Amino acid sequence: MRSRQTEKMRQFRRRSSIFEKILRVDQILSEFRLKKEELKEIMRRMQREMDRGLHLETHDEASVKMLPTYVRSTPEGSEVGDFLALDLGGTNFRVMLVKVGEDDDRGWKVETKYQMYSIPEDAMTGTAEMLFDYISECISDFLDKHNMKHKKLPLGFTFSFPVRHEDIDKGILLNWTKGFKASGAEGNNVVGLLRDAIKRRGDFEMDVVAMVNDTVATMISCYYEDRSCEVGMIVGTGCNACYMEEMRTVELVEGEEGRMCVNTEWGAFGDTGELEEFRLEYDRVVDETSLNPGQQLYEKIISGKYMGELVRLVLLKLVNENLLFNGEASDILKTRGSFETRFVSQIESDTGDRKQIYNILTTLGVLPSELDCDIVRLACEGVSTRAAHMCGAGLAGVINRMRERRSADTLKITVGVDGSVYKLHPCFQEKFHKVVRELTPRCDITFIQSEEGSGRGAALISAVACKMACMLSQ
Repeated sequence: MRSRQTEKMRQFRRRSSIFEKILRVDQILSEFRLKKEELKEIMRRMQREMDRGLHLETHDEASVKMLPTYVRSTPEGSEVGDFLALDLGGTNFRVMLVKVGEDDDRGWKVETKYQMYSIPEDAMTGTAEMLFDYISECISDFLDKHNMKHKKLPLGFTFSFPVRHEDIDKGILLNWTKGFKASGAEGNNVVGLLRDAIKRRGDFEMDVVAMVNDTVATMISCYYEDRSCEVGMIVGTGCNACYMEEMRTVELVEGEEGRMCVNTEWGAFGDTGELEEFRLEYDRVVDETSLNPGQQLYEKIISGKYMGELVRLVLLKLVNENLLFNGEASDILKTRGSFETRFVSQIESDTGDRKQIYNILTTLGVLPSELDCDIVRLACEGVSTRAAHMCGAGLAGVINRMRERRSADTLKITVGVDGSVYKLHPCFQEKFHKVVRELTPRCDITFIQSEEGSGRGAALISAVACKMACMLSQ
């Protein structure tokens, strides 16, 4: 009788200890939960920085730079021909041949062929000349494979870094992000660097007619499917958005009529202190150990480049508090960058048998219990949910501002989205959409996922630029 009571007491204590542990874990992870009022405040601050970025007198000190792109027209369907598109925005670089024609119903028909090239570390962190010579070498290889060396094609360049445009084919690189450090590029015209590299190589000719950001290319590519698409957004290695702004408010460019696409460069939101009370200890460590401390603080909370590392730091905190892995972390888990962002998606995709979570954790050198697996999943959900909500507050700020600028009671708008976090994370889309809609009660928003957006969009913008150049020369 006594042994049965003793066993019951043991079980009761074990359950109490598990319950207590989960409560403490929840307490630590509760910091990642943002209330609706906090999200509204983030939205208001984003709008304030957007306004500062658009005005001449406050532009220089604004964290959200609101860069004019010189993309004023959207494709209308009469642009045809062969175009080459380049897409540089991360560690992989894409060369794409885009054939724009008309189908039997006189609608658009866009066919693409592309090849990926991996950028070597020394090209990313060496000199601008090395980087652009490598890009030129990739173009040459692609043209060889498609027997097109003899053709001088119009080229659209998707370049996904902060650029101050002076025209559609001229843009000054303000600063590198996403791990790039090639010297001699910042402060220079990126199209000029590409043209020089093509000239140095000398085995093909190319007419660089347009340079755009990946958000702009995504918006244009999605506009081809839905004429209401006036916002483009990327949530991948980096995070950024663009939208069609009223020309009268874009003080950096002359002219009052119509609209121009503005690249917000909102990844730098928070760089002048707007996010201080929302940043956690993990955010500060990620920032301090990054290649660009103090910069791109909003992006560092949301994007795929940093999400896995944020989770790793949370797991180490839980280990130190003796709430995970019996208080012991493996050497692998202690290594910066070892917890990849794809693990976050895979862990949250686990069907409930914990197999996927267990397999990932064993590759990181730990032997987890079932409870450990559940706690790791909770940590991943905490970090990715905050990312989705933060991102949603930013986009709600953009869309509400568009509605106000147009003096519309309600706004019907489509947002084109691309990027690995948006496409591959199992819950990001749903949580992100929900917050955007909650914070934009007078807007009817459709989201469409871009396919090959960066390359195809750049080619379509090149097509528009070529057509407009022809019209001006007549």
